[in-house]
Amino acid sequence: MTKPVCLVIGAGAGIGGNVAKKFAQEGYHSFLCRRSDEEGLNRLIDQITDAGGSASGKLVNAIDENTIEDLVADIEANIGPIEVAIYNLGAQIGNRPLAGTPHKTFEMGWRLGTFGLYRLAYALTPLMEERGHGTILVTSATSAMRGNKGQHSHAAAMGGRRMLCQTLNAEFSPRGIHVAHILIDGAVDAPDTLGKMLGEEHFKELRDTRGGEHDGLMLPDKIAETYFHIASQHRSVWTHELDLRAFSDTAWWNHES
Repeated sequence: MTKPVCLVIGAGAGIGGNVAKKFAQEGYHSFLCRRSDEEGLNRLIDQITDAGGSASGKLVNAIDENTIEDLVADIEANIGPIEVAIYNLGAQIGNRPLAGTPHKTFEMGWRLGTFGLYRLAYALTPLMEERGHGTILVTSATSAMRGNKGQHSHAAAMGGRRMLCQTLNAEFSPRGIHVAHILIDGAVDAPDTLGKMLGEEHFKELRDTRGGEHDGLMLPDKIAETYFHIASQHRSVWTHELDLRAFSDTAWWNHES
């Protein structure tokens, strides 16, 4: 019997990789995609299969023409139906003033943050609609709700991502397709994202002061449990948007800037 597929676009060692592990534990075949680091990708796949799960994957540059479309078609034809898709691509280009944000740099954020999700939905929703069900879970960021200086590209990309989730819900929810916008409003204990952004020394310091028993960093495996819960909801109580943060963090709407 063919297993349902959970497609994870943006499967690093943080949220994406842990979501792939969780869905594999629950009986899905997890298909992991990331832009680079084939060794890291294979390590995640091996961890899933060594634990008795089913997984495969490939390196994918989601901004390349037809890449997402071809990926969806290939999985559906050769592995199984994509019951759940996770769009977990980040679009953070760094803290830049407007004058330091060239056109191509701004556009890159939009392509990763918004256009890629549109392409995934465009390719996948007809298949889900034909089956009468399906789930698309979209990782988002505080910038979807609040624009700060230096975040022109990221805020525009994430704000567009949020609105796209709303328009997709308006069209496809009545047709049995569940789209959820998941706001990650805090620092995630992820070495290949936050760790790379901060650098090894500062990331270690952050872990020592806020991680571990402090529970001040968001744990990717715990985030993954929420993703699976949302994908498992009865359609009479679907969640379409929620935010997650550590207990000790100030919510985005209470920040002064």
